[in-house]
Amino acid sequence: MARQTSKGTCTFCQRELSKASMSRHLESCEQRAAIQAEAGSRQKAKKIKAFHLVVEGYRLPMYWMHLKVAVDTTLATLDHFLRDTWLECCGHMSVFRIGGLNYFVDADQDAYWWDRRQKTMQMKLEEVLSPGQTCSYEYDFGSTTELLVKVISEYEVEMKGKPIQILARNSLPFIPCDVCRETATSLCTQCIYEDKGCLCDTCARSHECGEEMLLPLVNSPRAGVCGYTGQDPAYSW
Repeated sequence: MARQTSKGTCTFCQRELSKASMSRHLESCEQRAAIQAEAGSRQKAKKIKAFHLVVEGYRLPMYWMHLKVAVDTTLATLDHFLRDTWLECCGHMSVFRIGGLNYFVDADQDAYWWDRRQKTMQMKLEEVLSPGQTCSYEYDFGSTTELLVKVISEYEVEMKGKPIQILARNSLPFIPCDVCRETATSLCTQCIYEDKGCLCDTCARSHECGEEMLLPLVNSPRAGVCGYTGQDPAYSW
């Protein structure tokens, strides 16, 4: 398949830009600056420290997000966000792997004495991450979806409400149907492990594995895996 340029949309100005140029754009986006200036002019507006994070699919770099996250946010809250936005299907376990340590939601307190690498996700981001650092995240230890999390920078911002805000996110990449090369809309959960099974609506109806094996092709690195069907439209960050 010919290499495609991954694109995404800036939350502030709605411009669609390439993945490579998005970090630079966010630094100079006029709409973002105007929103921040307006927040700063409010009476007794309080500034807090925040990380600029980039999260992307491991070996699936066409799926990515730029996030603004308050530094006192816990890993558990970031885990909750990633599940709701990109991953949650069946309540699987997850882990952040940072600097040789493994951070779990329900770390076994009794195991600390023999496994010093096992920690809890109740740690704040500022306690375990710093600018320039990259760590990994895994959801589901059977059909694993792995992400890479990189801290681009730390800065002071006006930030009210939710501790995690999406600055930019990739657009749904074009994936051709394996049969007719039109735009694929679903994935076969059986064929995907043979590096095939991308199907358009027409070809899906006659697919030999049956429609019961199909999942929608959604904008997530977990597309086609387990029972994942996309972010719950009733929930947004």
